[in-house]
Amino acid sequence: MNKIKLMSHLVAGYPTNELAYQAARALVKGGADILEIQLPFSDPSADGPAIQTACTQVLSRGYKTADGLKFIEGLHKEFPNVKIYIMSYGSLIYTPGIDAFCKKASECGVTGMIIPDLPFDHDEGLTASCKKYGMENIPVAAPSMSDERLSKLAHSGFKYIYAALRAGITGTNTKIDEATLSFLKKVSAGGSLVYGGFGISNGEQSAALAESVEAVVAGSVFVRIISENQGDAKKLSQAVEAKAKEICNI
Repeated sequence: MNKIKLMSHLVAGYPTNELAYQAARALVKGGADILEIQLPFSDPSADGPAIQTACTQVLSRGYKTADGLKFIEGLHKEFPNVKIYIMSYGSLIYTPGIDAFCKKASECGVTGMIIPDLPFDHDEGLTASCKKYGMENIPVAAPSMSDERLSKLAHSGFKYIYAALRAGITGTNTKIDEATLSFLKKVSAGGSLVYGGFGISNGEQSAALAESVEAVVAGSVFVRIISENQGDAKKLSQAVEAKAKEICNI
């Protein structure tokens, strides 16, 4: 099998800026094609314990959205050819003004925005602002959507759609079965490229998804590895790189 594309998730500044940069380097070295950077948020509605804990720890340092954007800017300078997407929640980008936020994000090197709590058809102008500044708004599809609504999203003309492979929160194991693959077919029915994630943590899962998605998304698994190895930077880098290679089938 060929290398599987990977979108890897990191919480900006976790556990420290330097260790977060080291983790990002290890992800890229391990084959990650896209770095999905989460701006720490106090009450993430879909994130499981690993990511919630990471966000809480970063925020306890007084970390601001501006710090997260500066972190992303540093990543872009180091890896100008790696796509960087922001994952955040609506209030963080709505408060400063969506247009102003998108302008700043694009200047930092961001090429895509994933904002799960802004629905594709009531996005407060996010899609238009992303287009204005050369970015993609990447809406989220969930298995809980009705077939009618899922079809409407699939045929709305988005270049990419993020498919959450099951309901609930991230971080627990996801079984890839016929229902999962059927859902992914519905998401891609309008021609959008699909990123599939939620509970992806090993090569067996990514191999099962590979033919149905543009890239596999893995997040909590890396956050847990970073958390477990934050006292040993070398071990952290090695473990993150090894897991990325496993998921990418390298």
